[in-house]
Amino acid sequence: MRLDKYICKSTKLTTEQAVEFIQNGHACINGETCLFEARQVHENNVVRLHGDILTARPFRYIMLHKPMGYICSNKDERHPSLFNILDIDNINVLHIVGRLDVDTTGLVLISDDGRWSYNITHPGQDCSKLYRVGLSKPICESVIDTFKDGVMLQGSKELTLPAKLTIIQEKDVRLSITQGKYHQVKRMFKAVGNRVNTLHREQIGSVRLDVEEGQWRHLTEQEVQSFALNNE
Repeated sequence: MRLDKYICKSTKLTTEQAVEFIQNGHACINGETCLFEARQVHENNVVRLHGDILTARPFRYIMLHKPMGYICSNKDERHPSLFNILDIDNINVLHIVGRLDVDTTGLVLISDDGRWSYNITHPGQDCSKLYRVGLSKPICESVIDTFKDGVMLQGSKELTLPAKLTIIQEKDVRLSITQGKYHQVKRMFKAVGNRVNTLHREQIGSVRLDVEEGQWRHLTEQEVQSFALNNE
């Protein structure tokens, strides 16, 4: 973990404040002053700030039900940030694990554990994401095999990885993918001549969304470990 992030996890300082203290020579790692905020801190290191030993808080793992109209960003922009929903201390060190578009609803995972997040977002981890999709036109059953074989997205040079499509009704489907390309679900249906009207993420890996819209909760230890196992 970066030194500035470690200090933020151990105190109530913002990233800007932590960087200022580091650059002014107030932080030490194993007895040596460190002036570089990007210096990596390892588990067996002793970190001091103003002479006091720091102990990082435990990592946090959160499920949130994203409403429409919020953006997956740490700051408000044209639309409000999803972090406005969270009533939690030291929110500045948290990050979103797999973003959703402003008009997409559903499951969002939030954490301050970068290695854990890697097991979810990195393409090589094959972590599935399940979406409920409302379409503008009836879907043909042949699209099931098309998505299973992979489709060529506009602007892409290779097929998408195999995806599982389940037809609930002619304009209502579920789609499970293991990639996270830009606007992938919308682009996949566009590639077969359809358009996504509504998009809702129901599940990531084995973790299913089970809180009401606009609500959140901490993940259970079993849910947290279900993603850690992806990297073993």
